[in-house]
Amino acid sequence: MTATPLPEATSVVIVGAGPAGLTAAIVLAEAGVDHVLIDRLSEGANTSRAAVVHARTLEVLDELGIAKDLVARGIQVPTFKVHDGPKTLATIEFGDLPTAYPYTLMIPQDVTEQVLLDRLHQLGGTVHRPLTVERVDDENGRVTVGYTTADATTGTITADYVIGADGMHSVVRAQAGIGFTGDTYPASFVLADVRMSWPTPRSEVSLHLSPEGVTVVAPLPDAAQERYRVVATVDEAPEHPTRDDIQTLLDARGPAGEVRVDEVLWSSRFRVHHRVADHYRAGRVLLAGDAAHVHSPAGGQGMNTGIQDAALLARLLAKVVAGGPDALLDEYETVRRPIALDVVAFTDRMTRMATLQSAPARTARNTALRLLTGIPAVRSKLAYQLAELANR
Repeated sequence: MTATPLPEATSVVIVGAGPAGLTAAIVLAEAGVDHVLIDRLSEGANTSRAAVVHARTLEVLDELGIAKDLVARGIQVPTFKVHDGPKTLATIEFGDLPTAYPYTLMIPQDVTEQVLLDRLHQLGGTVHRPLTVERVDDENGRVTVGYTTADATTGTITADYVIGADGMHSVVRAQAGIGFTGDTYPASFVLADVRMSWPTPRSEVSLHLSPEGVTVVAPLPDAAQERYRVVATVDEAPEHPTRDDIQTLLDARGPAGEVRVDEVLWSSRFRVHHRVADHYRAGRVLLAGDAAHVHSPAGGQGMNTGIQDAALLARLLAKVVAGGPDALLDEYETVRRPIALDVVAFTDRMTRMATLQSAPARTARNTALRLLTGIPAVRSKLAYQLAELANR
């Protein structure tokens, strides 16, 4: 929580201090744009949640002086493999990608947010907490944000523009009257960080297909090299999966060889939506991150897409605040919304492919995967798409 007084007016109000909101604040601070970043939570994320940072996001964060610190605190994983039981169906390598970051970086979201926050503090910025946004009024060439503090005190702040980076249930999006078109997957997802013995090398993210559902296991930074992220589809997941829950799941779906789950460090369940905002802009209100798009965790692209949103949006806002034409902001939706639609479509195909249950459909899928990924050009294209380098 910050004790810094909240001003009555500013150039840009950013609602939501997750990765997208923090990125926007950093870009604006570097450009010397007056802004206010607010969040409804009393402190930042203290769980790992999103744990994948892709090559394109690292390129964007390198421009902000952040990538080096992230890489130092994460684990570089250059290989992605798809398995069905003991069979390896596909191997995707990132090592030959045309980037300074030819790998997937595994790093817990709370660490990513701390690195972003540290950079914001270096630039003189801060997060105002906890403030709950109640209304957003865009009228007379300004936007008024009405909020409530932890002690139920109400207040307002006016701005030239507002960025809604306040997540899937965005108040900013709702207040702007922007639709959020899409649907929800029927299965629930288990998300857990565990300490365990795992037979697959820590240079690999493993996707395991099975009739029971899909399971992804990826290494997380850990001196003892025993910490892993587990993501799995389950028809009805428990609210907080236990060690026994994860052990049973991996015994049924994991690779050949001994898997022993020793400890669950954190776990959760969630329902996955695939939705994209009908527009990214309504007048002086703009959306970024999960407020603009949500989708399956297949490929680990959600947080990455949001950070890239925020970086472009904040750069455009900086140009407009410096005297550029307001119409520059139309470029944001033109560029970023098609990318979100592509990500949603790509992750939806991955999810539906991975969760096939009938034996004939699974056999056909496995045959197609082996044949297609046996072609070098197909493997390279998949690596390029997963790394989000097409977003350049």
